[in-house]
This record gives sequence, structure tokens and C-alpha cells, in this order.
Amino acid sequence: MDSELLKLSKLLPRWVDIESVVQNEIEARYILKKTIDFMEKLNSRGDSQEEETRYLIDALVDRNWERIHTGHFSKVPLSTRKIYAIGLGGSGTLPILEPLKRISCTCDVPQLEAPSLKEFQTKCFQAGQPTLLLNTIQHWPALIKWLDLNYLLQVAGNRTVPIEIGSNYASEEWSQQLVKICDFLSRQFAGDKSNQEIEYLAQHELFSQIPALKKDISIPDYCSISNEDPPGDVDIKAWLGPAGTISPMHYDPKHNILCQVFGSKRIILAAPADTDNLYPHESEFLSNTSRIDAAHLDLDTYPLLERVKFYELLLQPGDCLYMPPKWWHYVRSEAPSFSVSFWWE
Repeated sequence: MDSELLKLSKLLPRWVDIESVVQNEIEARYILKKTIDFMEKLNSRGDSQEEETRYLIDALVDRNWERIHTGHFSKVPLSTRKIYAIGLGGSGTLPILEPLKRISCTCDVPQLEAPSLKEFQTKCFQAGQPTLLLNTIQHWPALIKWLDLNYLLQVAGNRTVPIEIGSNYASEEWSQQLVKICDFLSRQFAGDKSNQEIEYLAQHELFSQIPALKKDISIPDYCSISNEDPPGDVDIKAWLGPAGTISPMHYDPKHNILCQVFGSKRIILAAPADTDNLYPHESEFLSNTSRIDAAHLDLDTYPLLERVKFYELLLQPGDCLYMPPKWWHYVRSEAPSFSVSFWWE
């Protein structure tokens, strides 16, 4: 008996549980009834309907994927979304992530509600002030579309990207591999991940590699405020991974706006003035990275940390964090997460 089919048979609901969902969808009703009937007969080997059933369920998923991603997501009928989710269970593909509910929590940096360019220039850019920017990317299609990991799979699944292996690039166990996005998504977001090593698509120019994804975002207008005349290029980086990925305390030489598409990230900041108290690595390669674990301070080993003023916040979906050049920051994903950063001078 096909072990893969046995696993898939456990993902599909009973017909009695979904019949009401598809009562007005003739195509979906036929395909799902046929699929469930087939799965219930798996104990009879060599069923000639297997290939036809796989083809039909894949076609159903594709058809409803097109319906969901044509027009605005909010206008898609609930029955279409339910049929799509049921079909995914039958085709063994990736989950659709649930949007995180916004929580109220402490934020140690100023917060601005969709500031104007002038307000951003004076209060953030010129002041050198890290700031949480609220409701500035609500127009991004990515906020909805990327929750469906099957969308990412369809647009980018066969492309090869560099993946960091291990939760922290400063650790001795850290390494990199080139892998297909489909394999990365499957390992990190589907099935049992209890024994799966953490992998991270980090600081990668994904949008130059896959322009179709760039259509789902836009460069914040704030990046047009620059010390250069004319302003230079904006570097756009992708950060995609499961809960538990960590960027250790480090700084970047450019202005940075970190935008959270889905998931959330715990961030700890420290000012450039505290550089000498943060124990940077002595090697040139890691000279912009601290030896400390910012989430668990060891004052016995690193006593100068008592002098450091740390700032903490939670970056939630739709939030953007502006970080001036050379501000130290530690970043840990609290949930499966996709972030986009914009660096400029």
C-alpha cells in the first residue's frame, strides 16, 4: 500500500463534514467526493483511479488558487477558501498561515502612526532615533498573499537560494547550503519539525532573483530621504524562516527599515555609543557582531554590559522598525516569519 497515500488519507475530512460546504459548487463536490471515496478504499491495492484522482484534486487546488488570488482577498467567498484548504489537504501541499492577532506590549522606542516624510525626516532620520512605524505598509498585497505558503511555492518554489543552517550565524555550528525554496518551505513549515534543524533564508536579494514577488511590496517613501544627492540605490533583503531564528546583536552601516509581513520578532537595540561595552568580535569578519547573548545577559563574563542601555520591542505584522546606521540590534523570530529590510545611505 502506498504509504504516502495513507498519510494523505488522514488529512482529508469525512464527506459528511464537508458536504454542506460544497453543496453549491458542482465541480468541487464531484472531485472531493471522488477523492474521499478513493481514499476510503485504499486497502484494495492497485486501484486504477489513483492517477485520475490525483489529477482532479490538483486541478481543483489550482482553480481555487486562481479564484483566491484574483481581486482582493476579502472579497473571496468563504466557501472558495474552505474548498481550497480541503483540496490542499488532499494534495499534501503547504499550510496557509493564520494571521497573528495583535497584542499590546512594551515598546522602548518612540512609535509614529504613518508619519509624513517631513515628520520622519526630523524625528527619525535627522535625530538618529530608532522608531516603530505603524500602518505604513497596509497597502502591500504581501500581507495577505504571503500567508499562503503555496503562493510562495508556486511563484518561487523551483528557484535555488542560500540557506543558513542553524539559528545563529555567529555560532560554530552555523553553515550555509544552496537549496530549492520548495525543499526549504517543506522542511521548515510543513509536517513534524521536532527533529528538524532550523534553517533561515536570511539577508538574501530574493526580489532581484524573483521579480514577481517584488510586485507584492513597495519601497517605503522614507527611503527617499538621504544624505546623498541624488539618493543611491535601496538594497532590499528577504528574511524568511520558522520560529526561533536569531540574528545576534550586530549593527549595519546603512539606514534600515525592517518591515514585518507575517509572524513577529523580538528585537533588542543598543546605541552606537555603547559599542565598546558590547564586546564586538575581534575578527574582521564579525567585527560588527557582539559576543554577547542579548536575550540572556552574562554580567560575570561581560561586566561592561551593566553600562549599556537596552531597548526592547515586538515587531508585529504590518509594523516597520527604522534603525539608524550603526545601531546595534538583536532579532529573534517568535513565530514563523517573513520580513523585508530596506537599506540605504
